[in-house]
Amino acid sequence: MPPRDPGQPFVVGIDRDAVLRRREVVRTVERRGAWVTLALGAIGIVAAIYALIAFRGSGMWPFALLLIAAMIPLVLSTVLVYRLQAERVEWYDANELPPVAMRISAKGLELACDGAAFPVVLPWATVRGFTQHKLLGQYMLDLALVRGVGATTAGVRGLDQPSVRSVVKPNPLLRPTGMFLVKALDQPVHVIDEAIKHFSDGTAGVLR
Repeated sequence: MPPRDPGQPFVVGIDRDAVLRRREVVRTVERRGAWVTLALGAIGIVAAIYALIAFRGSGMWPFALLLIAAMIPLVLSTVLVYRLQAERVEWYDANELPPVAMRISAKGLELACDGAAFPVVLPWATVRGFTQHKLLGQYMLDLALVRGVGATTAGVRGLDQPSVRSVVKPNPLLRPTGMFLVKALDQPVHVIDEAIKHFSDGTAGVLR
């Protein structure tokens, strides 16, 4: 149950082993997706170049160039995945896994996103809570922000970190991986929901 004292935050801890296993799953899935995307992009580009050579003078070049332009983002997404993973590994090697996933208080949410250098801080006026959904066979909690809220919104801190952007507002070229693995949290979802509703005066919660 949420603490009765409004000045005392409700703390949700992390199961270290579950998070480490999740990191490997995310890494594998992202790389597989990146290679599939790269293969599709390469096939499209090769097909366009073949059409340019085989049907020279047929007037197909605008369509071939358009196909190449459409395939370039697929190729770039592979580069983006590997760059993001390299940044994560560098951060993982330099930092210990935080023991706390989130602190819920009258001021708002403080979230320790995996791979982020410092916590995300969100006043209640900027957040709707979390959404729960199944991803890669496991239940996840994803942050739900109020429409229009961003890294420069008053009172918000930490949303501009790359590892946070990859899960809160994922790049359209990347597959979202979820913010918190439910089974890695030391509090059940319904208790987290109660705490959020308690401290936000009912303006936020866990949306299912």
